[in-house]
Amino acid sequence: MAKKKPIVETKTGSKDINEGIGCAILSYLLIGIIWFFVDDKMRKNNYAKFHVKQALILLLAWVVVWVALAILGLIIGWIPVVGGVVMWILRIVFGLILFIIWLIGILAAATSKEKELPVIGTYADRFTF
Repeated sequence: MAKKKPIVETKTGSKDINEGIGCAILSYLLIGIIWFFVDDKMRKNNYAKFHVKQALILLLAWVVVWVALAILGLIIGWIPVVGGVVMWILRIVFGLILFIIWLIGILAAATSKEKELPVIGTYADRFTF
């Protein structure tokens, strides 16, 4: 049986966490991503970098989902009633999923944890900056 990856990975020291917690939390609100790229001190902070990468992946996932739903809406939107109901349900389901993932990210940043976001978090390691 494959060994499970630990939920909480601590790669950073407490100094990095204390200095980067504000940027980490705000990265899920977009302002932290901007702060990270503007401030040299934050770019060197491993804790802030971890959460900025997670937030960028979440932002990218949000855009991809909504573009895909818009395209799907154009395709099945012509079906009377059923098309509209299906699109309404899909928007609510995917919106709730992404909202919950967003909350998990904010809570992890606020509680000083480097916890990967469910489903999409593993892709954040591909960012190199």
